[in-house]
Formats: sequence, C-alpha cells, structure tokens
Amino acid sequence: MTENNYCVIMAGGVGSRFWPFSRNHKPKQFLDFFGTGRSLLQMTVDRFRPIVPIENILIVTNVLYREEVLAQIPDLRAEQVLCEPARRNTAPCIAYAAARIEAMRRLSNKANSSESVNIVVAPSDHLILQEDQFRLTIEQGFNFIQEHDALLTLGMKPTRPETGYGYIQRGEEARKTDTSGEGIYRVKAFTEKPNLELAKVFLESGDFLWNSGIFVWSLRSIQDAFKQFLPEVAEKFMMGMEDNNQASPLGTEKEEAFIQEIFPTCPSISIDYGVMEKAQNVYVMPSDFGWSDLGTWGSLYELSEKDENSNVTLHCDATYYDSHGNIVTLPEGHLAVVQGLEDCIVAESEGVLLICKKDAEQQIRQFFMDAEMKHGGKFS
Repeated sequence: MTENNYCVIMAGGVGSRFWPFSRNHKPKQFLDFFGTGRSLLQMTVDRFRPIVPIENILIVTNVLYREEVLAQIPDLRAEQVLCEPARRNTAPCIAYAAARIEAMRRLSNKANSSESVNIVVAPSDHLILQEDQFRLTIEQGFNFIQEHDALLTLGMKPTRPETGYGYIQRGEEARKTDTSGEGIYRVKAFTEKPNLELAKVFLESGDFLWNSGIFVWSLRSIQDAFKQFLPEVAEKFMMGMEDNNQASPLGTEKEEAFIQEIFPTCPSISIDYGVMEKAQNVYVMPSDFGWSDLGTWGSLYELSEKDENSNVTLHCDATYYDSHGNIVTLPEGHLAVVQGLEDCIVAESEGVLLICKKDAEQQIRQFFMDAEMKHGGKFS
C-alpha cells in the first residue's frame, strides 16, 4: 500500500432495474442483497482497503445520498464524499474526482512530487467473488500505469453470449502480466451492447472481453485525456485549480458552492464515449476474478443458491409447488407460497409487489417510470 494510491468509487446511480427492491431513497449500492450484513458499497470499500489508504478513498454520489454513505462507511471523513448536485453520467464524475485529488495533493504540499499518482476507478455495485485475485490484478495495473502513459481498463473474459454488456476488442499485446496466462493489450475497438448473434461471434472469436467499467490510470494521464477529448469538462474543473494567484475552492469550504454552480452545466456523457473510445493510449487487461456487475434480477438469480427446482429465495421463506426457475424476495419474516410459476421474478418491498417473467426484466425500468408518473413518485 502507498500514499500515492487513490480509489474513486462511483455510487450515484438509482438502480431502477432492481425496482422495487432498489428505490430512489436507497438504491441498490446501499442494499444487502445476499444477507451478509454488508451492502454492495461496503463490500466495495472493503475490497480496496488493503491496497489504498482509507483516507485516499473518494466516493462520488448524488447529494441525496451523502448521509447514507457516511452512515455505511463511518471511518470516511465528510470531505471524502463528493456530492453531485445533478446526474451527469461517469465522465464529469471522474473529472471532479481527479480535480479533487489534485487539490488534496496541493493542500498537503505533494503536488510537485515526482512519484506517479495512481487511481483506480470502480462502480459501487459490482460483485467480486475472488477478492485476492482482484487485488493482485489492480496492483499489476498500478505497476503498468507507473511505467506507461496509459488509460487501462479491466476486461472480463466472457463466459456466455451476453447482450447486456459492452465489449472490448483487444489488439496487439503490450506486456505480460503476473496475474494470468495472458497480458495487457492495446484496445482495438469498443462495441456497445450487441445483439445475440453478434455476441455469439464475439464469444467464439476469443478477442473480445466484457467491459467491466473498472479503470486504472495516473492522475496526469486522465487529466491530459480530459483536456484533449473533453476540454469543455476539463476547463470547468480547472477553474478550481490555482490560477492567477487565486486558491482553488476544491478541498475548502467553498467547494460545495463551486460544484453546485459548475456541475449541472457539464454535459451528460460517459467516460467510455467521451474519452476511452477516442484516446490512442487505451489498454485492456483480461481479468478473471469472479466478476458480475449485478445489474439485473437475472444476474442476481445466476449468482444465488438454488433449490432442487432452480428456485432462488432471498431474505424470506418460500414454499414452491410446481414451480421452477423463479427468484423470490420479500421482506424478512414474510412467507411466499408459489404455485405454477416458471422463470419469474417475485419481489415485494415497501408497498410494491412486482411479478414478471425473467426474460422481460429489461422492461422493469419502464415499469418503474410508469409507476412514478401514475402515482407521483409515491412508489419510486
């Protein structure tokens, strides 16, 4: 572990695809899906503690969730929670965090250090089953970006023709790694969520990896990339750097007002579309550490323990009759009696009961939006 390692955890999503379990006031990153006593956010922070000092972990979230973050991670200082006043996708989120890290180093007189400042960026709602292997992979990534001006992303080896993930096509090998039989490769192309036939081609080719949304880079490399590819975003946060003998508001009591003013004016754009798909110094490390982005009820079903009829029961008790392939979750202490259902989602939380086919789960976001419009946000 080194004081030059930083971690940025993105925790601002609303998780509408997990409605009604995930709600606006407490989205999925704050929930304990598996009854372990730890939320997805807590598990994410725990994952990075051995390789990043706790004082160097920043959590970027919506201003609505500031207190929830501090309640769940009590050893964070309030200034380690960066609050977005508006949802603007991942690029402005990452630009804000990078600018804050630079400001933190200025305030601690480390800005002129010749040592590389390493940053890992990760979503708050992923599941990692092999955490020791994950940490070895991140450390290997840190080693690579210390020696290369590189924007590195982790690519997951696909196990099925998944249509819900983006894909990365790898090009020539740039370096061998110690964590797998493969290496680090230049990125040849990014592809958004493909149809099933194309996903099958990607799987069979062996050259394509799932886009995990986990990144490793140096502070200098990502800031240079913003200046080149998203200058309108970079300039907004550079207003917070020392300029004309004026001290930066970042890291001071003036930060909140500064962010309230500039953040809503940023474009809503992802880091993939805004930077990664345009830059020439983008690399991918094929990785395998039991990863899932836990983005849908279907992914939760695949990861959960099943009974002899492939039914999954979470948080509650359930009795099944002539039923197969379902996932059922109710509040603790509740009993579900299920007869004649096959391949369905049954989820009840805070006054909302959802029953739908697993293969229709892509419509859940629409169900959520319809309920929000019809009932004035009462059930969102």
